[in-house]
Amino acid sequence: MKLTYFRLGSSALLLALAAACSPLGQQQAPAPSSSSTASATATRDANLALGNPSGAVADAANYPNNYLLTKTQYTMSYSRDQGKPNWVSWHLSSAWLGSTARQDNFNADAALPSSWYHVGATSYSGSGFDRGHNCPSADRTGSVADNTATFLMSNMMPQAPTNNQQTWANLENYCRTLVSAGNELYIVAGSYGKGGTGTNGSATTIDAGRITVPSNCWKVIVVLPVGTADVSRITSSTRVIAVNTPNTNSISTTWGSYRTTVNAIEAATGYDLLSAVSTTIQSSLESQVDTGPTN
Repeated sequence: MKLTYFRLGSSALLLALAAACSPLGQQQAPAPSSSSTASATATRDANLALGNPSGAVADAANYPNNYLLTKTQYTMSYSRDQGKPNWVSWHLSSAWLGSTARQDNFNADAALPSSWYHVGATSYSGSGFDRGHNCPSADRTGSVADNTATFLMSNMMPQAPTNNQQTWANLENYCRTLVSAGNELYIVAGSYGKGGTGTNGSATTIDAGRITVPSNCWKVIVVLPVGTADVSRITSSTRVIAVNTPNTNSISTTWGSYRTTVNAIEAATGYDLLSAVSTTIQSSLESQVDTGPTN
Protein backbone atom coordinates (compact mmCIF):
# COMPACT_ATOMS: atom_id res chain seq x y z
CA MET A 1 0.00 0.00 0.00
CA LYS A 2 1.26 3.45 -0.79
CA LEU A 3 1.18 5.98 2.04
CA THR A 4 -0.84 9.00 0.96
CA TYR A 5 -1.85 12.03 3.04
CA PHE A 6 -4.45 14.48 1.78
CA ARG A 7 -5.60 17.94 2.77
CA LEU A 8 -9.02 18.93 1.49
CA GLY A 9 -9.51 21.81 -0.89
CA SER A 10 -11.87 22.89 -3.64
CA SER A 11 -11.66 21.37 -7.11
CA ALA A 12 -11.20 24.77 -8.66
CA LEU A 13 -8.17 25.48 -6.52
CA LEU A 14 -6.65 22.10 -7.33
CA LEU A 15 -6.98 22.68 -11.06
CA ALA A 16 -5.49 26.12 -10.84
CA LEU A 17 -2.52 24.98 -8.82
CA ALA A 18 -1.85 21.93 -10.97
CA ALA A 19 -1.68 24.17 -14.03
CA ALA A 20 0.87 26.36 -12.26
CA CYS A 21 3.44 23.54 -11.87
CA SER A 22 6.40 24.08 -14.20
CA PRO A 23 7.83 21.28 -16.41
CA LEU A 24 10.83 19.54 -14.86
CA GLY A 25 14.09 20.53 -16.48
CA GLN A 26 12.44 23.00 -18.86
CA GLN A 27 11.86 26.16 -16.88
CA GLN A 28 11.91 27.56 -13.38
CA ALA A 29 8.96 26.73 -11.17
CA PRO A 30 6.96 30.00 -11.38
CA ALA A 31 5.76 31.86 -8.36
CA PRO A 32 2.01 31.45 -7.89
CA SER A 33 -0.21 34.03 -9.52
CA SER A 34 -1.69 36.74 -7.35
CA SER A 35 -5.06 35.00 -7.40
CA SER A 36 -3.68 31.64 -6.19
CA THR A 37 -1.52 33.35 -3.58
CA ALA A 38 -4.56 35.16 -2.24
CA SER A 39 -6.61 31.97 -1.93
CA ALA A 40 -3.90 29.56 -0.64
CA THR A 41 -2.53 29.65 2.87
CA ALA A 42 0.68 27.84 3.79
CA THR A 43 0.19 25.12 6.40
CA ARG A 44 2.30 22.61 8.28
CA ASP A 45 1.75 19.29 6.56
CA ALA A 46 2.73 15.67 7.07
CA ASN A 47 6.47 15.15 7.00
CA LEU A 48 6.12 11.64 5.59
CA ALA A 49 3.44 12.49 3.02
CA LEU A 50 5.41 11.14 0.06
CA GLY A 51 6.01 7.74 1.62
CA ASN A 52 8.33 5.75 3.89
CA PRO A 53 11.40 5.16 1.67
CA SER A 54 12.80 2.13 3.51
CA GLY A 55 9.65 0.78 5.14
CA ALA A 56 11.03 1.83 8.54
CA VAL A 57 9.25 0.45 11.59
CA ALA A 58 9.15 1.66 15.21
CA ASP A 59 10.34 -1.73 16.45
CA ALA A 60 13.71 -1.48 18.20
CA ALA A 61 14.12 -5.21 18.68
CA ASN A 62 13.53 -6.28 15.09
CA TYR A 63 14.46 -3.15 13.13
CA PRO A 64 17.39 -1.53 14.98
CA ASN A 65 18.94 -0.30 11.76
CA ASN A 66 15.72 0.82 10.11
CA TYR A 67 14.06 2.30 13.17
CA LEU A 68 11.17 4.71 12.54
CA LEU A 69 11.47 7.82 14.69
CA THR A 70 8.61 10.32 14.36
CA LYS A 71 8.78 13.88 15.63
CA THR A 72 6.58 16.90 15.04
CA GLN A 73 9.38 18.52 13.06
CA TYR A 74 10.50 15.57 10.90
CA THR A 75 10.39 11.79 10.51
CA MET A 76 13.42 9.54 10.09
CA SER A 77 14.79 6.06 9.71
CA TYR A 78 17.63 5.67 12.22
CA SER A 79 20.44 3.13 12.23
CA ARG A 80 21.61 2.04 15.68
CA ASP A 81 24.80 0.44 14.35
CA GLN A 82 25.78 3.45 12.24
CA GLY A 83 24.85 6.06 14.86
CA LYS A 84 23.11 8.25 12.31
CA PRO A 85 19.90 8.44 10.28
CA ASN A 86 19.46 6.53 7.05
CA TRP A 87 17.12 9.28 5.87
CA VAL A 88 15.09 12.18 7.26
CA SER A 89 11.85 13.43 5.69
CA TRP A 90 10.19 16.80 6.26
CA HIS A 91 7.74 19.32 4.84
CA LEU A 92 8.82 22.92 4.32
CA SER A 93 6.53 25.90 3.86
CA SER A 94 6.41 29.41 5.26
CA ALA A 95 4.24 28.01 8.06
CA TRP A 96 7.36 26.36 9.51
CA LEU A 97 9.41 29.56 9.38
CA GLY A 98 9.55 32.38 11.91
CA SER A 99 12.01 34.51 13.83
CA THR A 100 13.42 32.01 16.32
CA ALA A 101 17.20 32.23 16.57
CA ARG A 102 19.48 29.28 15.93
CA GLN A 103 19.67 27.43 19.26
CA ASP A 104 22.97 25.56 18.77
CA ASN A 105 21.96 23.23 21.60
CA PHE A 106 23.31 19.94 20.23
CA ASN A 107 22.15 17.09 22.42
CA ALA A 108 21.62 13.34 22.53
CA ASP A 109 18.18 12.12 21.51
CA ALA A 110 16.41 10.68 24.55
CA ALA A 111 13.66 9.29 22.30
CA LEU A 112 15.98 6.53 21.07
CA PRO A 113 15.78 3.24 22.98
CA SER A 114 17.58 3.56 26.31
CA SER A 115 19.72 0.47 25.71
CA TRP A 116 21.27 1.95 22.55
CA TYR A 117 24.39 4.07 22.38
CA HIS A 118 23.30 7.72 22.27
CA VAL A 119 25.48 9.94 20.13
CA GLY A 120 26.26 13.04 22.17
CA ALA A 121 27.07 16.67 21.55
CA THR A 122 30.83 16.03 21.72
CA SER A 123 30.90 12.72 19.85
CA TYR A 124 32.23 14.40 16.68
CA SER A 125 34.91 16.42 18.52
CA GLY A 126 38.33 16.29 16.87
CA SER A 127 37.05 14.05 14.06
CA GLY A 128 37.50 16.53 11.22
CA PHE A 129 33.81 16.19 10.32
CA ASP A 130 30.94 18.56 11.01
CA ARG A 131 27.76 17.66 12.83
CA GLY A 132 25.83 17.93 9.59
CA HIS A 133 22.08 18.51 9.88
CA ASN A 134 19.74 16.42 7.77
CA CYS A 135 16.70 18.60 8.53
CA PRO A 136 18.29 22.09 8.70
CA SER A 137 18.02 24.42 11.66
CA ALA A 138 16.86 27.25 9.40
CA ASP A 139 13.94 25.14 8.12
CA ARG A 140 12.47 25.06 11.63
CA THR A 141 12.40 28.60 13.05
CA GLY A 142 8.76 28.77 14.12
CA SER A 143 9.52 28.13 17.78
CA VAL A 144 12.34 27.26 20.16
CA ALA A 145 11.00 23.71 20.37
CA ASP A 146 11.04 23.34 16.59
CA ASN A 147 14.59 24.64 16.25
CA THR A 148 15.84 22.63 19.22
CA ALA A 149 14.58 19.43 17.60
CA THR A 150 16.95 19.96 14.67
CA PHE A 151 19.94 19.91 17.04
CA LEU A 152 19.26 16.40 18.31
CA MET A 153 22.22 14.25 17.36
CA SER A 154 19.91 11.69 15.77
CA ASN A 155 19.44 14.32 13.03
CA MET A 156 23.18 14.57 12.33
CA MET A 157 25.58 12.87 9.93
CA PRO A 158 29.39 13.23 9.83
CA GLN A 159 29.80 15.67 6.96
CA ALA A 160 32.97 17.08 5.42
CA PRO A 161 33.14 20.78 6.42
CA THR A 162 33.21 22.14 2.86
CA ASN A 163 30.24 19.97 1.95
CA ASN A 164 28.26 20.99 5.03
CA GLN A 165 29.13 24.68 5.27
CA GLN A 166 29.12 25.55 1.59
CA THR A 167 27.66 23.05 -0.91
CA TRP A 168 24.90 21.76 1.37
CA ALA A 169 24.25 25.19 2.89
CA ASN A 170 23.83 26.68 -0.59
CA LEU A 171 21.25 24.02 -1.44
CA GLU A 172 19.40 24.58 1.83
CA ASN A 173 19.31 28.33 1.21
CA TYR A 174 17.96 27.75 -2.29
CA CYS A 175 15.16 25.62 -0.88
CA ARG A 176 14.08 28.48 1.36
CA THR A 177 14.26 30.83 -1.62
CA LEU A 178 11.70 28.60 -3.34
CA VAL A 179 9.49 28.84 -0.26
CA SER A 180 9.80 32.64 -0.31
CA ALA A 181 8.59 32.55 -3.92
CA GLY A 182 5.30 30.96 -2.82
CA ASN A 183 6.11 27.26 -2.91
CA GLU A 184 6.02 24.42 -0.42
CA LEU A 185 8.51 21.58 -0.50
CA TYR A 186 8.68 17.93 0.46
CA ILE A 187 12.26 16.96 1.22
CA VAL A 188 14.00 13.68 1.96
CA ALA A 189 17.71 13.69 2.78
CA GLY A 190 20.17 11.06 3.88
CA SER A 191 23.54 9.47 3.46
CA TYR A 192 24.96 6.10 2.46
CA GLY A 193 28.21 4.24 1.95
CA LYS A 194 31.25 4.20 4.19
CA GLY A 195 34.25 6.51 4.10
CA GLY A 196 34.56 10.28 3.70
CA THR A 197 37.31 12.86 3.76
CA GLY A 198 37.27 15.66 6.34
CA THR A 199 39.85 18.14 7.58
CA ASN A 200 41.91 15.34 9.18
CA GLY A 201 41.87 13.16 6.07
CA SER A 202 39.88 10.04 5.28
CA ALA A 203 37.90 8.05 7.82
CA THR A 204 35.28 5.32 7.78
CA THR A 205 34.08 5.81 11.36
CA ILE A 206 34.41 8.28 14.24
CA ASP A 207 33.70 8.17 17.97
CA ALA A 208 35.64 4.92 18.53
CA GLY A 209 33.82 3.23 15.65
CA ARG A 210 30.34 4.02 16.89
CA ILE A 211 29.41 6.46 14.10
CA THR A 212 29.78 5.61 10.41
CA VAL A 213 31.20 8.28 8.12
CA PRO A 214 29.16 8.11 4.89
CA SER A 215 30.69 8.29 1.42
CA ASN A 216 27.74 10.23 -0.01
CA CYS A 217 25.10 12.73 1.13
CA TRP A 218 21.90 12.99 -0.91
CA LYS A 219 18.68 14.97 -1.04
CA VAL A 220 15.42 14.85 -3.02
CA ILE A 221 13.16 17.92 -3.16
CA VAL A 222 9.62 18.06 -4.58
CA VAL A 223 8.47 21.60 -5.36
CA LEU A 224 4.79 22.61 -5.40
CA PRO A 225 3.01 25.97 -5.32
CA VAL A 226 1.30 26.43 -1.95
CA GLY A 227 -2.00 24.62 -2.01
CA THR A 228 -3.94 21.65 -0.68
CA ALA A 229 -4.14 17.90 -1.36
CA ASP A 230 -0.45 17.99 -2.20
CA VAL A 231 0.17 14.39 -3.28
CA SER A 232 -2.69 14.56 -5.77
CA ARG A 233 -1.20 17.74 -7.27
CA ILE A 234 2.10 16.07 -8.20
CA THR A 235 2.23 15.53 -11.95
CA SER A 236 4.84 14.54 -14.51
CA SER A 237 5.60 18.29 -14.82
CA THR A 238 6.31 18.84 -11.10
CA ARG A 239 9.84 19.99 -10.41
CA VAL A 240 11.89 17.39 -8.56
CA ILE A 241 15.49 18.13 -7.60
CA ALA A 242 17.72 15.16 -6.76
CA VAL A 243 21.27 15.82 -5.54
CA ASN A 244 23.99 13.31 -4.61
CA THR A 245 27.30 14.68 -3.31
CA PRO A 246 30.56 12.98 -2.33
CA ASN A 247 31.35 13.46 1.35
CA THR A 248 34.70 15.14 0.79
CA ASN A 249 36.36 18.47 1.48
CA SER A 250 37.40 18.81 -2.17
CA ILE A 251 33.78 19.08 -3.27
CA SER A 252 32.61 21.93 -5.49
CA THR A 253 30.55 24.52 -3.67
CA THR A 254 28.09 24.56 -6.60
CA TRP A 255 25.40 22.05 -5.64
CA GLY A 256 23.83 22.12 -9.10
CA SER A 257 26.74 20.18 -10.54
CA TYR A 258 25.75 17.19 -8.39
CA ARG A 259 22.22 16.85 -9.68
CA THR A 260 21.17 13.35 -10.62
CA THR A 261 18.00 11.27 -10.97
CA VAL A 262 15.83 9.89 -8.18
CA ASN A 263 16.33 6.52 -9.83
CA ALA A 264 20.09 6.78 -9.34
CA ILE A 265 19.68 7.54 -5.63
CA GLU A 266 17.25 4.64 -5.27
CA ALA A 267 19.76 2.34 -6.96
CA ALA A 268 22.50 3.46 -4.56
CA THR A 269 20.39 3.17 -1.40
CA GLY A 270 17.81 0.50 -2.12
CA TYR A 271 15.02 2.90 -1.09
CA ASP A 272 11.67 3.52 -2.78
CA LEU A 273 11.38 7.31 -2.85
CA LEU A 274 8.12 9.16 -3.65
CA SER A 275 6.23 5.90 -3.12
CA ALA A 276 2.97 7.71 -2.32
CA VAL A 277 2.92 9.14 -5.84
CA SER A 278 1.28 7.10 -8.61
CA THR A 279 3.66 4.69 -10.33
CA THR A 280 3.06 6.29 -13.72
CA ILE A 281 4.06 9.73 -12.46
CA GLN A 282 6.94 8.27 -10.47
CA SER A 283 8.31 6.64 -13.59
CA SER A 284 8.39 9.98 -15.38
CA LEU A 285 9.72 12.13 -12.55
CA GLU A 286 12.34 9.75 -11.21
CA SER A 287 14.17 9.36 -14.53
CA GLN A 288 14.76 13.07 -15.09
CA VAL A 289 17.71 15.26 -14.05
CA ASP A 290 16.64 18.75 -12.98
CA THR A 291 18.10 21.57 -15.08
CA GLY A 292 16.27 24.48 -13.45
CA PRO A 293 17.79 27.49 -11.67
CA THR A 294 20.12 27.00 -8.70
CA ASN A 295 19.90 30.40 -7.03
